[in-house]
Order: sequence, then structure tokens, then C-alpha cells
Amino acid sequence: MKKKILIMGIETSCDETAVSIIQDNGSKPPKILANIVSSQEQVHKKFGGVVPELAARSHLEKIEMITKKALKKSKVKLNDINAISATAGPGLIVCLSVGFSFAKSLALALKKPLIAVNHLEGHALSPMFENKLKYPYLLLLISGGHTQFLVVKGLGKYKRIGTTIDDALGEAFDKTSKMLGFGFPGGPKIEKYSKKGDPKKFDLPMPIINKGGCNLSFAGLKTAVLRAKILLKTKKDKYDLAASFQATVLKIIYKKTKIAIGKFRKISKGKSLVIAGGVASNQEIRRIIKKICYEEKFKSYFPKMNLCSDNAAMIAITGLKKFKKRKFDKLNFPVRPRWPLDRRAKFLKGSGVKL
Repeated sequence: MKKKILIMGIETSCDETAVSIIQDNGSKPPKILANIVSSQEQVHKKFGGVVPELAARSHLEKIEMITKKALKKSKVKLNDINAISATAGPGLIVCLSVGFSFAKSLALALKKPLIAVNHLEGHALSPMFENKLKYPYLLLLISGGHTQFLVVKGLGKYKRIGTTIDDALGEAFDKTSKMLGFGFPGGPKIEKYSKKGDPKKFDLPMPIINKGGCNLSFAGLKTAVLRAKILLKTKKDKYDLAASFQATVLKIIYKKTKIAIGKFRKISKGKSLVIAGGVASNQEIRRIIKKICYEEKFKSYFPKMNLCSDNAAMIAITGLKKFKKRKFDKLNFPVRPRWPLDRRAKFLKGSGVKL
């Protein structure tokens, strides 16, 4: 009987130290044998955001221990691993360097293939643990560092049709939470306190809502929250502003996703919409995406909740797909702090952006 393929995934692009081991399951979705994630939330909490140097130091301290935990949980011997896959970008360079250098050392010592993985592609493929997704599909990638609409044509084949021209949605959640004194990470805090507030209390702007196609903007919304902050007198006022912020985000996502589906239909016959990334764990955003898909006769796909935020299982599944196509990388492959899925797409950030 042919032995099933075992892939190790390593993720250290930001503030999670993660190692996963997955097993190819033939015609069925791959099986996660271990997916160990060590969060640094307590390390960065008092700063209200991730401090790169502290994150890298924490990765160095934990990476070996997390790897041993993954091997123990999966009941797999290190020599039985068929390939080592690791995030090579995008992300914080000091953090990426820790995990990817560790992966290189393992690959060299074990004489196993090294597979460099784009962190964003990991998110894009993460729903494949639960679903048999067929290409092409439309992807809404929403995380702390990215907010994009992409047409996924196949492994390594992406066409970006929309992006944020300033802040990523996850960043807007984090900054709004910090302004309201809710703490870090912001996404779960805003979602929690929004349930206690009135979403109609504050009339907040929806930047570029009627222009720019399915491009998005959140900087103006964040600034509006900062200005409204002076009006807050009670906890209830804070909850109302959080609820109004989230309600405005939902309206933006609703309209821009509708436009993205229209664009997608012009270039593809697919009828699937995948939402992935850390912000994809927000239940209200999931609800609005399901509503859109019902209206547009699309099928919606989401990763499991524990696979929305940064993890190594999504890196391993991308490694598995590349392993089957024998897409291996040399030991001198560099980390890439900036690594777009669509390399032909224009850079749309900063002042002077034309829409």
C-alpha cells in the first residue's frame, strides 16, 4: 500500500508561531493531524498592535517547541515528513526570517524538498480542508494587512479585480478598537461590543462607495470614528459607535461584493465565492456574504473558524498542492515582505491614487 503524503507547514509572518502537519487523503480533502498555534496576544496587548522585534524574538523562543508539539500530536516522526513548507511572504521581514530559516534548516538536515508558500495563497486555499472547491472562484480576502477581491484561476494563478486603496479592513477594526479603548486584537472586540450598541446612532461615511469599481477605502471611515470619539460620554455611546462602525463596514462589503461578482461574471463562468483571512471569522460579515450569494445564486465557502486567523495548516495545504506538482524551491529562496498574488496588478495605495 502506497504511503500517504505528509507535509509540514510553518507560519511566522506576523504574531503567531504555528506548525502543522497534514496528510494527503487521496480524493478526499487533506486531513489535519496537528495544527499548533501559539498566539502573542499578551506580548503586544499593551502596545495596541504588533511590535516586530518582540514578535521575532517570541518566534525564536517558541518555534522548536511548537514543532515538537506538532510532531507529538500528529504521532509522526520527523523523517517521515515528505516536504517542509513555510511562509516566505508577505509579512514582517524579521518574523518571516525566523520561520523560513528554520524550515530551510529542516529541509537541509532531512534532505527533504523546501516549498516557499505565499501567506495569502494559504488563506485562499484554506476552505479546501472542508470543501471540494473547483477553479475558478471569486475570493474576498480580508485580513489585518490585506483586503482584496481576486479571481482564483488555479494554483498560483490569480487576477486581482479590487483592493483597498489605503487601510486593510482588519487594520481599520484594530485602530477603531484602540480608539474606543477596547484593546487588541480589535476585530473580536468590535464584534462583541457591537451587539450592545445601536448601529444607527452614528452616521458614518462610506468612502469611494460610488466609484472605483470594487476597490475599497477605510481610512476615511477610521478618521470619522476618531472625530466622533469626542462625542462619547458613556459606555453605551462607545457601544453605539462600535455598532455603527461595523454596520457601515457591512454596507460597504455588500455593495462592493456585488460589483465584484458582476466583474467576475464577465471573465468567468464560476459561481463560487470564498471569503478568507482573519476578518472572515466575523459572524456578521459571514451573514452578509451568505445573503449576497443567495441573491446572486452563488455558493459561499468559508474556512473553519480556527483556520481564518493565521495558522500553519493553510501553509501545509498549499505546500501539498505544490508538492504534487513538484514545485520545489532552492535553499537560497529569499523572504518577501511584499509578495502580491497578482504580480501584474498595479500598486494602489497612498496619495494621488486614481480610480
